[in-house]
Amino acid sequence: MNAEEKQKIIYQLSRWIEIARVGEQGEKLIIEGSTVADYSLPQIRRATREIVHSISKIMINGQEYFEVIPGRKRFRIPHLNLILFLLTIVSTLFAGALMEGVNPLKNPALIARGIPFSITLMLILGVHELGHYIFARKHHVDATLPYFIPAPTIIGTFGAFIKMRSPVRNRRALVEIGAAGPIAGFLVVLPALFIGLSLSQVVPSSGEAGIQLGESIMMKIATWIVHPGLGEEMDVMLHPVAFAAWIGMLVTMLNLLPIGQLDGGHIAFALLGRWSIRVAWGALGAILILSIFSLNWLVWALLVFFLIKVKHPPIYPDLSPLSKREIYIGIAALVIFILTFVPVPFKV
Repeated sequence: MNAEEKQKIIYQLSRWIEIARVGEQGEKLIIEGSTVADYSLPQIRRATREIVHSISKIMINGQEYFEVIPGRKRFRIPHLNLILFLLTIVSTLFAGALMEGVNPLKNPALIARGIPFSITLMLILGVHELGHYIFARKHHVDATLPYFIPAPTIIGTFGAFIKMRSPVRNRRALVEIGAAGPIAGFLVVLPALFIGLSLSQVVPSSGEAGIQLGESIMMKIATWIVHPGLGEEMDVMLHPVAFAAWIGMLVTMLNLLPIGQLDGGHIAFALLGRWSIRVAWGALGAILILSIFSLNWLVWALLVFFLIKVKHPPIYPDLSPLSKREIYIGIAALVIFILTFVPVPFKV
């Protein structure tokens, strides 16, 4: 272990441990100190696993020390994440096959008809969550790999999420982590939307009752480019790839609402500080107004209020000014929100 590696480890550990003295024992570091606030040793291990192979607490003459062995741990995918991922592939394949008018329960081989929908949706959700994960690791925030949620719904999933198991320590990190997911996911949605629309069929409008998907600005622009001159008497029957892109835009828009611990809530809290709570309550009020036109918004408002919460939790005091880069990231997220916003997601 050279001096540079040693300094890097000490710097990282100082975020979690109040260090009094540092000694060396062969390749090990022996650190005298105590943990900061209420952080546990498992949290410290997870947060430093990129540069620390193992860390254990020892007592020497009644004094607390930490024995640190440098080295990166081998990357492993947790079993639960992998199992949920595979189950979600199966559930989205099944949903995609049903969209194609076949029943895999009668003929399991027909589940392959769901591949276009499943691959597109899983790619959008996966890239979205990996955006969060990569930037969380960049800012030394302990985060899990994505958890996918299989579900017996028309799209086969309730989405995906990552868990941040250590605090975000500054506003710059909060902006980047919050915005990375929606921006990354949107970059996958765009080509999927255009490809899916080019594969979609234009059919005469039947005028029959049924479920109609709401159109965002982005959807209108893409439809106008791919199918120019589309009259009111014509409809676009979305290909499964285009439907997956539509879902991706809806998920992106919902996550960018500036409320609580949604992606938009992280961004708003970092950029607006104490003013973000007013924006959050305003956004919740707007959702309730929209629920007059679509009950989908009422369901989302209840989920936000009871599960996600309206107020963003505090982060460590950070008075450093944000750079133009963070402000531009916030503006980019706002533009994506506007482009993907759907006033009435579903019409019956």
